[in-house]
Amino acid sequence: MTHAARIASPGPVPAAAAPDPLILPFDAMGIGDVAQVGGKNASLGEMVRHLGPSGVRIPEGFAVTAAAYRALIAESGLDPAMRAAIHGYRAGSTSLHDTGEAIRALIGNADLPARVEQAVRQGYRDLCRRVGRDGIAVAVRSSATAEDLPDASFAGQQETFLNVRGETALIAACRRCYASLFTDRAISYREAKGFDHFAVALSIGVQRMVRADLAGSGVMFSLDTETGFPGMISISAAWGLGEPVVQGSVDPDLYRVFKPLLSDPGARPIIERKRGGKARKMRYGAHGGGTRIVRTSKVERQALVLDDDEIVTLARWAVAVEAHYGRAMDMEWAKDGETDELFLVQARPETVHAAAAGTALRHWQLDAATGKPLVKGSAVGQAIASGRVCLIRDARDIERFPDGAILVTEMTDPDWVPVMRRAAGIVTDHGGSTSHAAIVSRELGVPAVVGTGDATRLLADGDEITISCAQGEEGRVFAGLLPFSSTEIAIDALPKTRTELMLNLADPDAAPAWWRLPARGVGLARMEFIVSNQVRVHPMALVHPERVTVPAARRRIAALTEDYADPREYFVSTLALGIAKIASIFHPHPAIVRLSDFKTNEYAGLLGGADFEPREENPMLGFRGASRYYHERYREGFALECRALKRVRETIGLKNVVVMVPFCRTPEEARLVLAEMAANGLVRGENGLEIYMMCEIPANIVLTEEFSAHFDGFSIGSNDLTQLMLGIDRDSDVLAPLFDERSPAVTRMIADFVRRAHACGTKVGICGQAPSNYPEFARFLVEQGIDSISLNPDSLVATLRNLAEVERALDAAR
Repeated sequence: MTHAARIASPGPVPAAAAPDPLILPFDAMGIGDVAQVGGKNASLGEMVRHLGPSGVRIPEGFAVTAAAYRALIAESGLDPAMRAAIHGYRAGSTSLHDTGEAIRALIGNADLPARVEQAVRQGYRDLCRRVGRDGIAVAVRSSATAEDLPDASFAGQQETFLNVRGETALIAACRRCYASLFTDRAISYREAKGFDHFAVALSIGVQRMVRADLAGSGVMFSLDTETGFPGMISISAAWGLGEPVVQGSVDPDLYRVFKPLLSDPGARPIIERKRGGKARKMRYGAHGGGTRIVRTSKVERQALVLDDDEIVTLARWAVAVEAHYGRAMDMEWAKDGETDELFLVQARPETVHAAAAGTALRHWQLDAATGKPLVKGSAVGQAIASGRVCLIRDARDIERFPDGAILVTEMTDPDWVPVMRRAAGIVTDHGGSTSHAAIVSRELGVPAVVGTGDATRLLADGDEITISCAQGEEGRVFAGLLPFSSTEIAIDALPKTRTELMLNLADPDAAPAWWRLPARGVGLARMEFIVSNQVRVHPMALVHPERVTVPAARRRIAALTEDYADPREYFVSTLALGIAKIASIFHPHPAIVRLSDFKTNEYAGLLGGADFEPREENPMLGFRGASRYYHERYREGFALECRALKRVRETIGLKNVVVMVPFCRTPEEARLVLAEMAANGLVRGENGLEIYMMCEIPANIVLTEEFSAHFDGFSIGSNDLTQLMLGIDRDSDVLAPLFDERSPAVTRMIADFVRRAHACGTKVGICGQAPSNYPEFARFLVEQGIDSISLNPDSLVATLRNLAEVERALDAAR
């Protein structure tokens, strides 16, 4: 119950309602009690009551209700002086700083009413009895009564005090919490959001401390924090107590989990593990109270905070919390180092993507060559901004910040919000995707690059720079004011087509940005991009590191694989996670993953690659594609590709992955490749596995029926097919005018191929550049009855509209 029961009266006078209670245990309140206990506390009570029975663990605690705050203000007679101070600030006669300082002093110097103090002391004693220990450590958190509303986040506006022990320390922490309702940042935030300062009251949450100082803690969102992709859970983790993660003073680990597969008990749908620097951690204070910051050990910096079981457990809790509230959620978690138990310690509505329109997609792009980035970090948002650097190291200097500049600093906290509102972009040395700088930047719609490590050293005050968050998870800072543009796509207004439109994707980090597009899967996921950009090592150099002869390459390979007992696992794990991230975006639609299609000169460019690749005069027609997979030169490397694909399908659980074989010259070669795949656990037809072939050699078309016997589908590679049909090197500047996929020689072969493949019952798609470049070529494909067209993301919308018109015209002609 949230109110005391009414007391019956024997006479005709109606019974008076009992006053609101001064404290309430978490299990006696719920989400309907925000007016009494504020957003944080109401949410904790809601979870304790409704999610606790299903296994979600929340530490015990109680709320000091808003009635206690109101009693303090009323019985101390503070209201007139507080209103006068706010009036002076609005009139411009006093500064924000002086106003906040004056009101905080009024509250801080006032004694708590005796009945409030007694209630808090009794609540603490009862909590100690429930836990079974005297003098337990508690977290004391503010919980404003207008807090965490769906359209506004009050996160970080008031204070939190950790490792508070004993009744006396608890009373002192409560007084400081009350005063923090009028921090400078809280006043500024309420003014900006239009909240009445005196309609907002403060409740206090008193919660048993989880011994995360002996383990780790962090933040979790039930969606992708950068793109709003609802199928992904994002978890940040660092050693020690969680405040440094929220503040952005530590670079945490980052884990992402694919939400729809969490209901499968056999799946481990972790699609990203990114180790953070974790250079420092927050521990309990040295003398039994408070906290302190210490450096982490080398072992801690190199280790992941959470294992796979813990990641999946937290992700399942996130799903449960989101399902209960019916909306995306922002949560904080902690692990107890004494018991190894995980706990949720806070949950609030996610406010950034919830407020954004889900029917439109804005795409940003740089319109000029960039050169090498000055610094790189985690991208926040997907926008681009340019301006002059304003380098500020201390919040006391923010008054010199000019509107529209790029804020460059070590890290931010809530005191920086007023200047962040006026920035065109933000760059920080420290912090991850759930740091204060990242969270506020998203809410403000300001692009930010966080966790660069050295921006304050490499960027000087007054420098002209451009920051880009439009290239995936990695944010980049370039010299100069580079031109850029953006386009908005109204998703709901797009027409439907019979022809399936899919996307060509290569970069796992950039893939989630396109989740709103009406694509029916990934028509081409380029494995070699993941290998070259994320693995970076030739697979044979990981199978046989002793054969790498270049000392610098050996050292670099050793550094990349130092966390793995077997260097081959580095390749398998990195490749599997990259593929999984791409395959998850349009699940359960198919994701067609092309096996590695490097040429020998490209393979040689990988770390250690020169020791394993032959020199060829014409790599385009040389040892590439299917011919490599069963050959002794590469067979062991191909086994690692197969292991990665098997892990994606069977361990992670993304059975929508289709494997595609490139540059297969003969039906006999097809048989050899399929046998090699089967020997490595990828058996066509087993567990629903489909295997496709690229059609890019004239022999593939001449022998359509023979190849159809080995594969479930074809995907036309129009670039190579045109090159080989016309005998033109597609990279030749001299012959460029002659290279045209619309040549009758090419289109007649494609038309014949589609007809004959369909007669064999084999699906046909296309993943080359031509449909993206030429609307008339896309129309030709629809007229031939092609099953699917895979396009670059930025050309899907225009092609979709074009094909809808073609299909309408064909229907009318019939």
